Amino acid sequence: MATLLRFLLSSLLLSLPLPSFSRTYTSLTKGSSLSTRDFLVSTPDAIFAAGFFSVGENSYCFSVWFAERYGDNHTIVWMANRDQPVNGQHTKLILQNSGNLELTDAGQLLVWSSATESSSSVQLELHDNGNLILSTSDGQNLWQSFDSATDTLLPEQLFTRNSILVSSRSKTNYSSGFYKLYFGSDNVLHLRYEGPEITNVFWPDPTLVIWTAGRSTYNSSKVAMLNSSGYFLSSDTLQFNTSDCGVRLQRRLVMDVDGNLRVYSLDKATQSWQVTWQQSSEPCSIPGICGANSICSSAPDSERKCTCLPGYKMNNLTDWSNGCEPDFKLSCNDTVSSGFVQLLNVQYNGYDLGSFTNYTFESCKNLCLSYCECKGFQYTFDLVNGYYSCKPKTILFNGYRSGDFPDPMYIRVPTINLNTIKPSRDLNLQCTAQITPLDRTYERKNQDWVKSFLWCTLAIGAFEIICLFTYFFKTQRRSSAKIQGYLQVATGFRKFSYAELKKATRNFSEEIGQGGGGVVYKGMLSDNRVAAIKYLKEAIQGEAEFLAEISTIGRLNHMNLIEIWGYCAEGKHRLLVYEYMEHGTLANSLCSDKLDWKKRYEIALGTARGLAYLHEECLEWVLHCDVKPENILLNSGYQPKVADFGLSKLLNRSGIDNLQFSKIRGTRGYMAPEWAFNLPITSKVDVYSYGIVVLELITGRRPTGGNSNDDSSAVEPRRLVSWVKGKMQEADGRGSPTSVMGIVDPGLDGEFDMERMEILVKVALKCAEEDIDARPTMREVVDILLHQESEGAVMF
Repeated sequence: MATLLRFLLSSLLLSLPLPSFSRTYTSLTKGSSLSTRDFLVSTPDAIFAAGFFSVGENSYCFSVWFAERYGDNHTIVWMANRDQPVNGQHTKLILQNSGNLELTDAGQLLVWSSATESSSSVQLELHDNGNLILSTSDGQNLWQSFDSATDTLLPEQLFTRNSILVSSRSKTNYSSGFYKLYFGSDNVLHLRYEGPEITNVFWPDPTLVIWTAGRSTYNSSKVAMLNSSGYFLSSDTLQFNTSDCGVRLQRRLVMDVDGNLRVYSLDKATQSWQVTWQQSSEPCSIPGICGANSICSSAPDSERKCTCLPGYKMNNLTDWSNGCEPDFKLSCNDTVSSGFVQLLNVQYNGYDLGSFTNYTFESCKNLCLSYCECKGFQYTFDLVNGYYSCKPKTILFNGYRSGDFPDPMYIRVPTINLNTIKPSRDLNLQCTAQITPLDRTYERKNQDWVKSFLWCTLAIGAFEIICLFTYFFKTQRRSSAKIQGYLQVATGFRKFSYAELKKATRNFSEEIGQGGGGVVYKGMLSDNRVAAIKYLKEAIQGEAEFLAEISTIGRLNHMNLIEIWGYCAEGKHRLLVYEYMEHGTLANSLCSDKLDWKKRYEIALGTARGLAYLHEECLEWVLHCDVKPENILLNSGYQPKVADFGLSKLLNRSGIDNLQFSKIRGTRGYMAPEWAFNLPITSKVDVYSYGIVVLELITGRRPTGGNSNDDSSAVEPRRLVSWVKGKMQEADGRGSPTSVMGIVDPGLDGEFDMERMEILVKVALKCAEEDIDARPTMREVVDILLHQESEGAVMF
């Protein structure tokens, strides 16, 4: 009986997930391994760390990164398996007795190896220059990460004939992207775009003779290097200095996701990376940046923007690299059925049927119509010879809008569509690439009953050891701030102890806000970051459920959403740690009269972007359900960030039509009528709340209280909407802005853009419609507020 009990207990122990704890090493020897929670630190100064970096849900890549956190995330400098992430369970990096370094997925599938062999003693070490080296006891290097760069070249790391820097797919997707730096067969460093369908070498300029571009083909050594002082030299005579050259700093040369080659230097004062050299100052000159059938435009004070051609639509709404496709069909042999849309200041490089000189416009037009593959033509004036040239295009790739291009471009479309095609609109996608959880199944190896029995017996002995060391390991988990940083890489969040947060907030002494979900305190973390720490009301869910909930929210990444840094779940204590916002809530700023017209418009636009991201653009669909000024926070530059997802409803994409809410959610004055009338709850409840918030921004009147100076101005939301509608109708009837002036918050002193104000008022009223179907989506609101239609598009 005792034997049976022992066997059952052993079986139970084996079926339970045993706790795993983080360990740090300075080296690995034969027969040792690293799990997904273990780390190597560089010697002697621990500048770099190596381990399993989380790239998605239960997806990891073995990587090397800077141990200190600069900016939003740790800075990756090398990856072993960037295109084949491994499972988080039972995955290990093992230094075999044969001298081969192997990365196995879940202990079964070999994903990567160093392909080395040695009969002598071998060790794996990470050096302070970022080089991961596998060497023998006599100092012979069997393998090193510097010989297999990914997208980064570190100082003193040689770039050779066998080296290739390949960009990442996006800032959050570390798999191989479309841009490469390499030595060509002509001994020259080149940049190449390798897209889904098209390949372009674009640096040096292929239209130039090599020596005209300042390069030489005569040195066949094919070697280049960046030193720590910021000087770069290549065997093809390419050389440059960074803007801070001469100072020894942490630096890195990166093949960036947008196809630009940049050098980043670490600013010690701000502890952030600064661009100190870049290959191109014109982002739109890089091929493939917006895909086929699109236009790239940029301005000095803004990011590049991608636009589909008139009559075209995006292939993938979250990825511009796939470009656009025609939303029409052309009849190939019927020239009468095709016409052209003129685009001013737009140029397409390459893919010409030919260059035909001294052509009239009609002859150029007819030439394009005579070829089925002609998608349009560039009609340019030759200043030297004094005549026009015709360049019919077979592919519309590398579209670039700039005031430097005086000649028009003509896009071929069906004649029937000429009067119905709408001008394209610029889109600036903020959503990061979606990360798909790694989901694999593995065949279990057959084990005989003797082996199972032995494991069960060993488990009984291990049980006592686990009990003895549980307390020791728990205390060790809090020991080092640097180890906590490594844990953040592996888990995506930092788990804080209640004692840590109590100390950070000085015993929760400085309250900066409160709401239905809990009270928010200001705190200083151990790494000197100022944080907003929210103490949630007593919760009944366990730590696992709580972590699952916040991890979903934490994966949402957008410039207009609050960033979550970590959590605490001890006993009944449930706390969330957020980034601190210097200007507090929108509600407080409205009361203090600190918001001018420009700030208010940017707040309306930024809030719309954040909500559009939640509703449509990323891995989960999220309904906020409590959009109000108290849940819109402002940073030091008064940029808005939507916060407080405590009342949000997380949805799987397949469940959008079957929403179930156990209770009414939201705040009186901002709640959509659907809640009161028990109607289906959709993303339009957030649209309604947003409309009320914008009306408050415009008028200074709160739907539940008053404005900053006069509580008597308080109105109910329906009355507020009706009042604004009435004023707008009066303005329309009189043809005068006088009534609009009566709507606007007196605190603006009449200083605002009348045209934009009218647009903002109309948007707010449309969002606050009682009819669900009459309200726009948040993406449509963003498009309207951006108000950047293609000004150069002319139909004829």
